[in-house]
Amino acid sequence: MNLTLPRPAHRAAGSHALPAPRWSRPALWAVLAAAFFLYAWALSGDANEYYAAAVLSGTGSWKAFFFGAIDAGSFITVDKPPLALWVMGLSARIFGYGTYSMLLPQALAGVAAVALVHSAVRRSFPPGRDAHAAALVAAVVMTLTPITVAINRDNNPDTVLVLLLTLAGWFCLESLRTGRLRPLLLAALFVGLAFNAKMLQAYLVVPAFAVAYLACAGISWPKRLGRLLAAGAVLAVSSAWWMVIVDLWPADSRPYIGGSTDNTVRDLVIGYNGLGRIFGQSQGGGFGGGGARWGGDPGAGRLFNDVLAGQISWLLPFCVAALAVAVLLRTRRLPVGEAPSGAAWLVWGGWLVVHYVVFSFSSGTFHPYYTTAMAPAVAALTGMGAVVMWRAYRNSRAWAWLLPVAVAATGAWAFTVLRRTPDWTPWLAWVVLGATLAAVAALVLARARARVTAKVAAFALAATLVATLGGPAAYAVTPLASPVNGTNPTAGPSTEGMPGRPGGGPRGSLRGGPGGGVSDALAAYLVAHQGTATWLVAVNSAQQASGLILATGKPVIAMGGFTGGDPAMTVDRLRELVSSGRLRYVMTGGGPGRSGGEVSSWVQENCAAVDGQDGLRDCAA
Repeated sequence: MNLTLPRPAHRAAGSHALPAPRWSRPALWAVLAAAFFLYAWALSGDANEYYAAAVLSGTGSWKAFFFGAIDAGSFITVDKPPLALWVMGLSARIFGYGTYSMLLPQALAGVAAVALVHSAVRRSFPPGRDAHAAALVAAVVMTLTPITVAINRDNNPDTVLVLLLTLAGWFCLESLRTGRLRPLLLAALFVGLAFNAKMLQAYLVVPAFAVAYLACAGISWPKRLGRLLAAGAVLAVSSAWWMVIVDLWPADSRPYIGGSTDNTVRDLVIGYNGLGRIFGQSQGGGFGGGGARWGGDPGAGRLFNDVLAGQISWLLPFCVAALAVAVLLRTRRLPVGEAPSGAAWLVWGGWLVVHYVVFSFSSGTFHPYYTTAMAPAVAALTGMGAVVMWRAYRNSRAWAWLLPVAVAATGAWAFTVLRRTPDWTPWLAWVVLGATLAAVAALVLARARARVTAKVAAFALAATLVATLGGPAAYAVTPLASPVNGTNPTAGPSTEGMPGRPGGGPRGSLRGGPGGGVSDALAAYLVAHQGTATWLVAVNSAQQASGLILATGKPVIAMGGFTGGDPAMTVDRLRELVSSGRLRYVMTGGGPGRSGGEVSSWVQENCAAVDGQDGLRDCAA
């Protein structure tokens, strides 16, 4: 396996001019249809109300739309850049706000990511049946990754993040395949756009892309470095343009930047959505080491713990085997016939390794659904590894053990994960174990007799599919049977006791945030008495405000942002809003927020309690 990719003449005319196998296209369409079903069937509610409120607010105000404000009055933004909100918001503007107008774009983005993984894997092989087989396996794995099913039914930005990063990976590989510069620049562009969906998490793929390009580009070293510098410039511009515009915008005429400590996107990038996620933080919207609350304690085994194992880890043993095979292809010249390009192994392998390290050892806030960013790499490595190991099994007695060992390790891990919840479909673990033993036995005995017949191959393939995909497939269908947990979406057995609140109830259900909900009666009172005020009421946190915004369609001030910890509201700012008539009511309770006791004291001293409405203060009385 030569890492440096030459530019053979046949590629100028298209490296995939050979006719595809008859089964290839129908199989792909079947997988895409299954993906759409899993991602779009029986969607309900508002999913994550925090983002849903911002989508709804953006339909009523282009200013709120551009900045990603949670309220149409544009007091404060969500704690992420708004690109994912723009996708959902444009749909909601066209079709009207609703569950499907908001969530269908997410489902379609998930389906598109499956198609891109299929295409990228197929193009990484020389033309032939192996290319289509590997691509189909990758597409199936991507479709059935449990956490990917859960997040693609939600309105968190991770779905758009994965689509953009997969696009970037596709173009990076295309640049290496064709030797052209433009695909490399497009790869950088899409990583920059992904930055505007979820900030620094988007950059976790950059080391893999850079290493792959340096190692595999079929051009001189000065040209490789020059092209990477050009791609870096594109990445910088496509990442920073929104941040620069917002931070240069006069602060008194735009919303406060939610999650920041100083009302700048720059601080949000470095702190709350940057180093704070890696090392933990106690400022801004900080959770201060909250990773243990959501995804388990940091460490090498985090992705295999009781919370995360069923979401993403099923095929990690197979991926380790695939990467070992990639090394053997380079060092031992395995007799496998046509193999994927070295660039493909480096892109997807580097993608997986970097994400594993960062996700495993991050001490900050860590939700299980972050791991959906690993799904493209897991899928691609599984598809490529399955075909290469099968060829090694068929072509070499010396290396025939690779595939049985990979299947055995993967099936054993699936059995272990399933037995952690013995009361949930208890028979499945034993079916997976039986299929694993049957697949390994068939592979070993057939090779020992030197007769791998079509019947034996078909039996081994069927047993292997059950052993490796039975567990994730069972987990993947569970989100269809329950409302979306917008705060902490996961797949699999009931996760009672897992951190996070239920999310995505019916419209008008005012659960509110911790420490102070808002009743339907109180909401009706506020709407009836809003008058000419811009905002219906000011509450402490966005977790309180979002349900009220969704129920009434009115702007609500979240004084302390997502958790109530942002220093967005000051006494001077509150006094100015009240004196100008843009705000009349303030809801007390839910904690003092970062503004401390000063704002609370001012409200207590200057705003009269409203009879019969617990916690509500009228500042115009």
